[in-house]
Amino acid sequence: MSQALKSFTLEEVAKHNKEGDVWIVIDSKVYNISKFANLHPGGTGVLLTESIAGKDATQAFFGLHRHEVLLRPQYARLQIGTVAGEEPVVKSLATDEASRVPYAEPSWLSAGYFSPYYKDSHRRFQRSMRKFAMEVVYPDALRCEDNGKRISQSVLEQLCAMNIPAMRLGPGKHLQGRSLLGGVISSEEFDHFHELIVNFELSRFGTRAYVDALLAGEVIGLPPVLNYGSPELRAKVVPEVLDGKKFICLAISEAFAGSDVAGLQTNAVREGDEWVITGTKKWITNGMFADYFTVGCRSKDGYVVVLVPRSDDVSTKAIKTAYSSTAGTAYVTFEKARVPVANTLGKVGQGLQVILSNFNHERWMIVCTSLSAQRMVVEECLKWVNQRIVFGKPLSSQAVVRSKLASMIARVESGQAWLESITHQMNNMAYDEQSDKWPARSALEARSALLCRFITRTGRETAEDATQIFGGFHRTSPYDAILGGQEDVLGDLGVRQAIKKMPKGARL
Repeated sequence: MSQALKSFTLEEVAKHNKEGDVWIVIDSKVYNISKFANLHPGGTGVLLTESIAGKDATQAFFGLHRHEVLLRPQYARLQIGTVAGEEPVVKSLATDEASRVPYAEPSWLSAGYFSPYYKDSHRRFQRSMRKFAMEVVYPDALRCEDNGKRISQSVLEQLCAMNIPAMRLGPGKHLQGRSLLGGVISSEEFDHFHELIVNFELSRFGTRAYVDALLAGEVIGLPPVLNYGSPELRAKVVPEVLDGKKFICLAISEAFAGSDVAGLQTNAVREGDEWVITGTKKWITNGMFADYFTVGCRSKDGYVVVLVPRSDDVSTKAIKTAYSSTAGTAYVTFEKARVPVANTLGKVGQGLQVILSNFNHERWMIVCTSLSAQRMVVEECLKWVNQRIVFGKPLSSQAVVRSKLASMIARVESGQAWLESITHQMNNMAYDEQSDKWPARSALEARSALLCRFITRTGRETAEDATQIFGGFHRTSPYDAILGGQEDVLGDLGVRQAIKKMPKGARL
């Protein structure tokens, strides 16, 4: 600020109420908006009304704006002082502090609530993760969401230094010897609830494309390498990706085969010690900047999954989407790309199993990120109905608005309970039990599919309710309904698995 902050009385502020000389008060702070008035999107007339110029405009401001607006440098510099004897009502939370708005946080973070799932290590980990996400990731998320560029290199380096990409793959041997979040917990302590916290904290900014840009390709593209690659392949690729030196993506979906994974047409022909791969993939998250592609193919001996490095025979083209290009969504073409047979993931003919075994964790991750965003929507709606004045009363005085909020809260709380139940099962099942063995795989696969369907649908319902409350519109909430399998397909999968488990003697 060019001026030192001074203390003013309301009477002194009131003298500055005409064109070219306008002061206002917002939450005990005095702002000189004389020069800004001509730049105001609503025109100078809005700021020169009798209820604004020279007055306490707190109610009018918060009826139109977020508090964060006042923190932006271009507006913060307009503050010239404070009102004598007054204290601000709105105070920013510390970067590691939980919100005090009801239902803005999972119940285990609320004072006085208990949970069978979360321990002291989870609470300690959450505070550190929240601080890192707010201070390091959030500013980059806002920039990249607007400019469409991929995650900043400096942020990537800090993420990798904290081993956050490694933690997003869940607990396992890949974490051994790594310092997690600066040593807040050990790799032996880390479980799927810690991983849930990572996903929640990275997804609560309302920057939907950046959530995918934040190495979602690694989360879904690296597990097949980790679980089915040869020791030599794992030793080379896994450290490169987890340390941020290389990017990876999962290349399964095609124009010919989305939810119909068995309909893949990309072809792999073996010639000596090489696969020759020809075909196309579509809607590939992070494909634009990937160095490795985990590719589902057909071969004469059945389905096969191959890790394909980027080369002159692999080209990517950006797909224009309704959300930011920061996600790097790509159309990928393989023109007789030659890849060593040693890059095969799993056995030839069992590629479909490799692909399907990867879906449980992907859908779980989708649920985590979607549910976190829905909580953010609930929080913002509760704040808005409390500060927005209509018909002379807060918006919360309208019964129809309270009804929408009740539905939003019910959805997010029920989704949280279901998610935590499944996460507990993941903590108590080995990877092969989750993905290969019957009946554990059947039970978890069905529940994960149904949960993903439930969360993606509630996400759209909540977005639509929030649209009515805010009087705006939404673009990206339907995205989650097609990730990891179209929601109707997932619903059918879950019910088919349940029918297979029906006892033979069950009758009405």
